[in-house]
Amino acid sequence: MSAPPQSGLPPGHRPLLKVCGATRIEEATAVAARADLVGLWYGVEGGAHDLPAALPELADAVRAGGRAEPVLVTFLHDADRLARAARAARIRWIQLHAYQPPRAVAALRAALPDAVLVKAVHVVDGSCVERPFFGAYARAGTDLFLVDAATPGGGVGSTGHPLPPEVLEPLLPALGLPFLLAGGITEADAARGPALGAHPGFRGVDVDSSARGDDGLLSADRVTTLDRAWTGADTGSGSPPGIHAGAGQSARSRTDAPPASTTPRGKLT
Repeated sequence: MSAPPQSGLPPGHRPLLKVCGATRIEEATAVAARADLVGLWYGVEGGAHDLPAALPELADAVRAGGRAEPVLVTFLHDADRLARAARAARIRWIQLHAYQPPRAVAALRAALPDAVLVKAVHVVDGSCVERPFFGAYARAGTDLFLVDAATPGGGVGSTGHPLPPEVLEPLLPALGLPFLLAGGITEADAARGPALGAHPGFRGVDVDSSARGDDGLLSADRVTTLDRAWTGADTGSGSPPGIHAGAGQSARSRTDAPPASTTPRGKLT
């Protein structure tokens, strides 16, 4: 397993705010002004926010809307299909959100050597299903983990189920890679921000249901509230956050550079 990261968020860098599940141009444009990353579901069969055809258009809307980068969020295992979709939409970040094995990560890393690969790991009834494989995921080329809750019935992704602190505290030191935190997160949870920020691997939070208005759509007002609570930002402008991999992870330039407006956008190789 990779050695644990040796430092947390660098001075002057705030946590990332990822907002997941944009399905309309107006949603993507609105939330991109305050989010750092906007998740676009692709290959999530039966998912409420799946985008089998509209991925390039939504990715363009995210880039046009502000500082954010689009993230392809998928349940797929097929590295070739994912690489084609990412290239077509010019998406640099890919989040594997189902139970893809380490070999699927390795295949995707080989296909997209410059991508930022996020692997979701799932906590069910207080235990992390993927815990025995943290080291294998790191060796396969994972850049960050996303720690999320799954339901006992097998539901993953945007479940709204919270992750209790007593479950997270013993798990986080074992991850060995930087991580984003999900699991029904709201602005009220930002009271835990200082403690999380002190953790060497913490890089930010991923929200979905708490970013939606009464109509079920992602809301610019809700994202502004979450942004202020979690990042302390008073405006949508200013220097973007950085992502630093830490010791034990290969020094890939894609994770050492800040995302969004200061990151060159273009085709993936």
